[in-house]
Amino acid sequence: MNFPEDLFYTKDHEWVKIEGDTALVGITDFAQGELGDIVFVEVDTVGDTINIGDIFGTVEAVKTVSDLYMPISGEIIEFNEGLEASPETVNADPYGEGWMIRVKLTDSNREGLLNAADYKALIGH
Repeated sequence: MNFPEDLFYTKDHEWVKIEGDTALVGITDFAQGELGDIVFVEVDTVGDTINIGDIFGTVEAVKTVSDLYMPISGEIIEFNEGLEASPETVNADPYGEGWMIRVKLTDSNREGLLNAADYKALIGH
């Protein structure tokens, strides 16, 4: 499994890549592996400001549907529209082309975010 060192992680298996005053968010390699083949990603919160821990969307796999939890507070300014036609990209490239949302950060609170080593420890790797 892959856990890039330049990302932050959450206990709910999302990752965050902070880029100045915006951030990309997706689900981790571990999460996509646990879910199995992803068939649909739904994010209907573009334009909304969402707080840490709130649900920003769902991901549907063959056997289950899981909520997506906001790892940071901010306004969702973009959904990765490539996932509408090819949701399996999340399985193939969770940290690259499989990103889910871009967020305009509303504060600098990083409370609760884990580094790669802490996330690996959390999931037992």
